[in-house]
Amino acid sequence: MPKRDYRFELKSRLSELKTLCRHLEDCGNLMELPQKCIFEINLGLDELFTNIISYGFDDESEHQITFTLVKADETLVVQVEDDGLPFNPLDAAEPGAPRDLESIDIGGLGIHLIKKMVDDIDYQRIEGRNKLTLKKCVAAA
Repeated sequence: MPKRDYRFELKSRLSELKTLCRHLEDCGNLMELPQKCIFEINLGLDELFTNIISYGFDDESEHQITFTLVKADETLVVQVEDDGLPFNPLDAAEPGAPRDLESIDIGGLGIHLIKKMVDDIDYQRIEGRNKLTLKKCVAAA
């Protein structure tokens, strides 16, 4: 029987990206997720983790980012939790269409990408922590 839940923590360092990828591959295999789903979740969480590290903290201290993945029927629920600055990605403006490659603005595309790859997103700020919940139908993948 495939595993239904998987939880891990990463330190607030970009060097943890390889560990994130390894955890997501392991989780996907244990939950028997389709390869396309594993790829999309990996891409989205890589972007999200990078944004949290790059913009989420106003100090040089080491922080923990917690990832919880639960497979319920045909839905993968991913929760990412951190103690960084409040940031609701649902409030982020959609990036405008660039005229050409040279006019592409840096920023905003990662959040847009995540929104397009998942079926539902919820953000909450609870007791000084950001809690982002992503839901993806794995049957559609």
